[in-house]
Amino acid sequence: MVEAVQGAKVVVTGAGGGIGAALARRFAGQGAQVVVNDLDADRAKAVADEIGGIAVPGDASSVVPDARDALGGTVDVYCANAGVGRGGGEPGEPLDEQDWALSWDVNVMAHVRAAHALLPHWLERGSGRFVSTVSAAGLLTMIGTAPYSVTKHGAYAFAEWLSLTYRHRGVKVHAICPQGVRTDMLTASGSAGDLVLAPTAIEPDDVADALFRGIDEDRFLILPHPEVAEYYQARAADPERWLGGMNRIQRHWESTR
Repeated sequence: MVEAVQGAKVVVTGAGGGIGAALARRFAGQGAQVVVNDLDADRAKAVADEIGGIAVPGDASSVVPDARDALGGTVDVYCANAGVGRGGGEPGEPLDEQDWALSWDVNVMAHVRAAHALLPHWLERGSGRFVSTVSAAGLLTMIGTAPYSVTKHGAYAFAEWLSLTYRHRGVKVHAICPQGVRTDMLTASGSAGDLVLAPTAIEPDDVADALFRGIDEDRFLILPHPEVAEYYQARAADPERWLGGMNRIQRHWESTR
């Protein structure tokens, strides 16, 4: 058991399946009271019924007030897990500004709006925990999906900013950055995901395991794939070499399409 979350009041967005459902189950298993949020009301209810939680379906960008009410007026842990993966953005392709706008809204601004709603109470009482499901793409990048890669960089940057700004005032922040995870999003990533992510893909429960180790150790950066740390270091140490390596993967992908 992780003492820091026992009896906590927790919100998990995008929890109708995948990583979000795994997080909701794990928090509930630790004795937390969990609000299960998802755009799909039926999926939210199914997970909530399974874990003895509370389904609060709807847009993750505006869920905090209803979730707080459902939890009796307090949120201790907020998991900003809802996300979208949109491809495109290649030169010569039509620019789909709707994909860019949706990616920015869900992958970044939903986090910003949640923090804006939560921080006044957390700062007043001197405690709170914000968990951001980012992606290794937020530390590195991902071929074939400019909107996803760029906005996941934004999500990571926002989590980092929250941590450095408020950690001395009792706000804990964790950024989860896995590579491939066996979810619907991986399936939807197509041939690029098959090439780069599928060979080392892990289960959603593995991501939950990594988060709870990180909470127990009070770590900001959660890497369910430990090798991402080496890639991140290589990227920072020699950007030209790293970009060359990624371009080789890009060219290989293009040759197989």
